[in-house]
Amino acid sequence: MATRDLAVGVIILIQTVVGILGNFCLLYHYLLLHFTGCRPRSTDLIVKNLIVANILVLLSVGIHNTMSSFGWYHILSDFGCKFFPYVRGVGRGVSIGTTCLLSVFQAITISPMNSRWAALKGKPPKCIVPSIVLCWVLQILVNIMYPLFMTITLNNKNVTNRKYFGRCSSIRHEKNRDPLYVALLSFPDALFLGLMFWASSSMVFHLYRHKQRVQHILRTNVSSSSPESTATKTILLLVSTFVYFNTLSSIFHIILGIFDYLSWYILNTSVIITLCFPILSPFLLMSRDPRISMVCFAWIRNVKSPHVMRNM
Repeated sequence: MATRDLAVGVIILIQTVVGILGNFCLLYHYLLLHFTGCRPRSTDLIVKNLIVANILVLLSVGIHNTMSSFGWYHILSDFGCKFFPYVRGVGRGVSIGTTCLLSVFQAITISPMNSRWAALKGKPPKCIVPSIVLCWVLQILVNIMYPLFMTITLNNKNVTNRKYFGRCSSIRHEKNRDPLYVALLSFPDALFLGLMFWASSSMVFHLYRHKQRVQHILRTNVSSSSPESTATKTILLLVSTFVYFNTLSSIFHIILGIFDYLSWYILNTSVIITLCFPILSPFLLMSRDPRISMVCFAWIRNVKSPHVMRNM
């Protein structure tokens, strides 16, 4: 096993462990909020769906590439080369769709009553579950190409009509078909990114207008402390982080789809970048949610109070 493969395997393993711990910690906090009787937000279901998508990406990419880097690729078999890329594609796609849904929902929520979106302000909560289901169905269907075309690379056979992705490979189609497959896989991403750009621009504009109006009445720091403003800034930060890493990841995915001969550096850099957003997003959400710290302090007080009473 080469030293560079071992180094990449360790990096991916650390990313996977940190990301899974972060997402499960965020999920635990949401369960704690539920059992302590905190009033749920409309966006909580969307965030929980994002957690599930993040875990799918982390497990599929982490397990698959860690085993391959450590030289355990013989355990993967043909099923592993079909299953893990498919789960990664579905999880990544659902993550994009969920982040888009979160940003659009918040943009409609904070829009003023005299805007063109005022008529939609009461409808987004009713559309959350159907939108999530539609996102899952869409990604399950779009990524079906992975189990159809992917297979394990056979070291003892030199097959010329295959494109190699490390230990796995896919059927090499005609040159004029590759852009078609890339477009099919990239169209949902481009659509969601366009909606996120619109929603983010709308949120920034409404926050600026709201700040200008409040400055004429109260001090500036009042507007920044409102729950709507805090939630909007959190989502903007989440979307900005997502767009940055997803743009890099999409560039590498386009390269993987178009070019036949892929270097070791491109393959592994693509994997490491793909794992960045599922790792950072739970910590970003936990650090920006004031309910989590309030519930934690309340839970600590409830745990300590029986001991205090017993000592008295």
